[in-house]
Amino acid sequence: MRILHTIEGMGIRYGGIATCTYELLTAIQGKRHTVEMLTPTLKNPQDKLLGKGEIWMRTFSNDGLGPMNFSWNVRRELKHGCYDLYHVNGMWQHICHATARYARKSGKPYVVTPHGMLYPTALKISYWKKWPMLKFWFAEDIQKASGFHATCETEMSHLRELGYAGPVAVIGNPVKVPEYVAELVENRKRHYVQHPEIRLGFLGRLHPIKRIENLLRGVAQSSVRDLQVVLLGDGDVEYRKFLMEETLRLGINERVEFLGFVSGREKFEQLSRLSALFVPSDMENFGMIVPEALLAGTPVMASLGTPWQSLNDYGCGWWVDNSPQSIAGVIEDIAGKSPLELFTMGLKGREMVLNKFEASIVARKMLQFYSWLLGESDRPNFVYES
Repeated sequence: MRILHTIEGMGIRYGGIATCTYELLTAIQGKRHTVEMLTPTLKNPQDKLLGKGEIWMRTFSNDGLGPMNFSWNVRRELKHGCYDLYHVNGMWQHICHATARYARKSGKPYVVTPHGMLYPTALKISYWKKWPMLKFWFAEDIQKASGFHATCETEMSHLRELGYAGPVAVIGNPVKVPEYVAELVENRKRHYVQHPEIRLGFLGRLHPIKRIENLLRGVAQSSVRDLQVVLLGDGDVEYRKFLMEETLRLGINERVEFLGFVSGREKFEQLSRLSALFVPSDMENFGMIVPEALLAGTPVMASLGTPWQSLNDYGCGWWVDNSPQSIAGVIEDIAGKSPLELFTMGLKGREMVLNKFEASIVARKMLQFYSWLLGESDRPNFVYES
């Protein structure tokens, strides 16, 4: 079985889309199948290519132009190599359309992982730009796909609403478990016993859809005063300025730190120091940061716009409305729990992630999906046909 993945960007600064794709391809390697990645080189010199130097990574000179990053090079690159199936990651980029079109012309099946880009909320962002792209290119790519990969049932329902009637595999994103995280979890336990301060956090791209201001307003509305808030990440400069102004308006600026972009071990170290991570976004498809925080033994508050009801089901967090009032209630709950209770919540979440989303488990499911699409095996129970 020979599979080719394509994606517009595999840099660290592309966030969860690049990270989860990298973890999937890494986990698939060595399983008697050839799975490769094709992606353009990075334009940002400060970014780092995930998978650089790996034998499965193919890059080409980034000649992307316009909002779709139209590329002549990707057309040439797709003609190199013979693959049984193509896997498109993302939407609205020329490499995605070119891959789907090439697969159809070659008579090969192709899978699309939209990474949340077909959610109604996501479609409304820059709709004036997406509407013509959908009409002239991507509608056909969607409807003629051999299969879709959705990370949750909510995403699958949105695909059906768009009229896609083909098979959908519901498979969560893969989560890599770095060896050092177990050490950080033990350090967390010792730290809580000695320093039971309340430290709340957000980690991710700074963008209005993330609704970070609701966390800040929740802090201001709660009766808990002895706490710190750390905001980890970069992104929209104007939105960051707005958030800083909001901390001043709310009178909590001395309790809020902007620590910037973090990755690797530093990211997990920051997560392990939190009493809880907050994901107050209007919408998240999967939200890689949720399982990563749970791996570090940190409970999570995630909004109802995320697919994380399991936080309530497993007792490892709060799946609640993202209003400031609701967030203030979560903060009150955190303050009312002992350090040991919060640590126990985090451990429940860690166990859930290891059992459901560990990278090798997800890789095995994806290979089963490929095998079924190629007529080599029976339909897996996580694949749904309309």
